[in-house]
Amino acid sequence: MRYLTLFFLFVLITACGQKKKYHDGKKEISESPLVAEILEFQEELDESFKDPETSPLADKHRKDFEGLDFFEPDTSYIVKALFERTPDAVPFFMPTTTDRKTEEVLYGIARFTLNGAEHRLEVYQSLELLDQEEYEDYLFLPFMDVTNGEETYGGGRYIDLSIPEGDTLVIDFNKAYNPYCAYNKKYSCPLVPRQNYLRTKVRAGVKNFKKD
Repeated sequence: MRYLTLFFLFVLITACGQKKKYHDGKKEISESPLVAEILEFQEELDESFKDPETSPLADKHRKDFEGLDFFEPDTSYIVKALFERTPDAVPFFMPTTTDRKTEEVLYGIARFTLNGAEHRLEVYQSLELLDQEEYEDYLFLPFMDVTNGEETYGGGRYIDLSIPEGDTLVIDFNKAYNPYCAYNKKYSCPLVPRQNYLRTKVRAGVKNFKKD
């Protein structure tokens, strides 16, 4: 959500930008701290969608909005990845759903096991955010998987991460959220790189948004 927050502010300034968690009411918190954290993420995201100051929803959709549709929390989708930093990576411009591009650098590669198979994902750092203190340790993980276009948004989803101290990166797919352009076409959303396609179903996080 932090990545989308930046782009939301960009929209307010330029009328073209974009902004970087989902059920109505309070949930019964499980005894598991991990599940409780996932439910908290969902509630916070729902609240941001209800707030006209932060919501990407058009007024007609926000009026009757009760909450986003999530997969049930599943701790098997919390993985500990081997994180290989790429200090010599050359910055590049990541295309978006509009003509705008975001300046990124490949910060590292995450290797992990999910659904019984080995996978790898590239993790990026936005050079446009480095001058903002709150984003100094922010990493951006866009990904696609086999659920896209059916259970989840066709353009893939995002996960917000922080730079780890060592070589282990915890990725919680329960915190995967949709780009804002999944809800409103006025936003400009970074496109998921082809190499970040997971050949498995990630049945965790936010589901597809049905406007009708």
